[in-house]
Amino acid sequence: MRRADREITDRNAIEEFIAKEKIIRIGFCDSGDVYIVPVNYGYSTENGEYTFYFHGAAAGRKYELAKSAPSVGFEIDGEYTLIGADTGCGHSAGFRSVIGTGKLSLISSEDEKLTALNCIMKQATGSEDWDYKSDVLERTAVFRLKAEKMTCKAK
Repeated sequence: MRRADREITDRNAIEEFIAKEKIIRIGFCDSGDVYIVPVNYGYSTENGEYTFYFHGAAAGRKYELAKSAPSVGFEIDGEYTLIGADTGCGHSAGFRSVIGTGKLSLISSEDEKLTALNCIMKQATGSEDWDYKSDVLERTAVFRLKAEKMTCKAK
């Protein structure tokens, strides 16, 4: 990180930020092209390691790339505020962001799908006690992103 003075290393501060945001952007490499998709997410932590979950159709570009090119980048940002100045170039912004890399995999077991979907719903709604129709569950892809590297920065 170029600006080490802006790096956040406090695990509680990072956790608090990830817990309140709603969108994670996943960056894929698609045969030399970059493909970035914003998705709702849920997450879990174990021994300081983050696993993010998101869902989508069991078809399409995101689904195919998850299978063929599972190394991805990800980004979560928030707390944006404009810091005004008297000149255009003097303006700046306050923000917080998490940026990292990891490996994607598809979740196949129904029990793990339900756990992941409940993580996603908890992030979105605050509640994790939901019912899912089995026919919808069958055609829904649920993705697991194991973070391998992750940094948090704020200004």
